[in-house]
Amino acid sequence: MSNRCFRRTAAGRVVQKLLIKAIRERNLIRTGDRILIAVSGGKDSTVLAWALEQVRPALKTDYELAALHISSDFCGCCKKSVLSQKLEAWGIPFTDLFVPIIGRLKPGEKMNCYWCSTQRRTELLRYALAHKFNQIALGHHLDDIIETFFMNMTAKGELSAMPMALSYRKYPVRLIRPLGYVEEQQIAACAAEQDILKAACTCPYGIHSQRRDIRKGIAQFTGNSSAVKRRIFKALSDLLVQGEPLDRVNP
Repeated sequence: MSNRCFRRTAAGRVVQKLLIKAIRERNLIRTGDRILIAVSGGKDSTVLAWALEQVRPALKTDYELAALHISSDFCGCCKKSVLSQKLEAWGIPFTDLFVPIIGRLKPGEKMNCYWCSTQRRTELLRYALAHKFNQIALGHHLDDIIETFFMNMTAKGELSAMPMALSYRKYPVRLIRPLGYVEEQQIAACAAEQDILKAACTCPYGIHSQRRDIRKGIAQFTGNSSAVKRRIFKALSDLLVQGEPLDRVNP
């Protein structure tokens, strides 16, 4: 391992501790794994990359990391150069891949979050398969998991949440969410202390999304209490295990 130096901070240690706990309890990372981190330029995936590199000594597990950023025809990510510099400093290879997400829309169709996410996930899978990665690490955190549960319940009428690990049936690739035990506010604190917020990037299509409305509702009835959110998370425990394997992301 190189002589890269990381600042030891209280917020950073909290994220590392919860990351290690999730990895061990959920068996998310194993010796020999080649892990592709999906980095958007936002704080969540950037903190994930930082933390996965830093917890290597504690995990005592030999694994390989690389990061993939997907640029699009509606968001060029003005922070991309900053992101690549940070990842390079942490010793994580970085690749930027352009995908014409709006250009793939059929005539009459409008851009939306679902279309964007399926196109990005498809390209992540293709890249992982082409470069022989067996794990794709996503930056979803505890708040994302809770929000998704309520979105599925209110919009789809089903009790389901984001599994912490999910395999594809037809491909030798697994999706993992190592930040599943970490709250967004803990990630934000870590990002600020590690000077990661400068790499932040936001999506122009998510300003009035259903997720934002659900997030506000959760904040109101939980009072933004960490204890309440963690009790909800605990109640969802059975929904966070490996679900039905995925056949594919998108036709």
